[in-house]
Amino acid sequence: MSGTVKKSVYKIDCAVPAKEDVIHPSELESFLHDNIKVKGKKKNLGDVVKIECDELTHIITVTAAPSSDGGISKRYLKYLVKKYLKKQELRDYMRPIATSKDTYKLKYFSISTDGNDADDDEDDE
Repeated sequence: MSGTVKKSVYKIDCAVPAKEDVIHPSELESFLHDNIKVKGKKKNLGDVVKIECDELTHIITVTAAPSSDGGISKRYLKYLVKKYLKKQELRDYMRPIATSKDTYKLKYFSISTDGNDADDDEDDE
């Protein structure tokens, strides 16, 4: 039997913040290149991890060997995206949300206002 190894493909959808020029997917791609650890070393991607950025759709694709073979897991990728958002001082406004088994989407936190401020103004009169 031949030992074919199934590679994992993860996607990060940056369309919403990229359209508003909040982040640039190419910067996130270079951050991932610099910070993904393979076998305990940064910048040691080799053939184990491949990162591609599609500027038209604003989707970053990470193809990796299974974590048992020195690749990365989806959870580790989420950790790195959060680290990038923290470095850019955007962590208080955005978060990565899992939209499917292999995809994260960067979304803004939804801040709802109760409308109590308008009621307070009416009481003053």
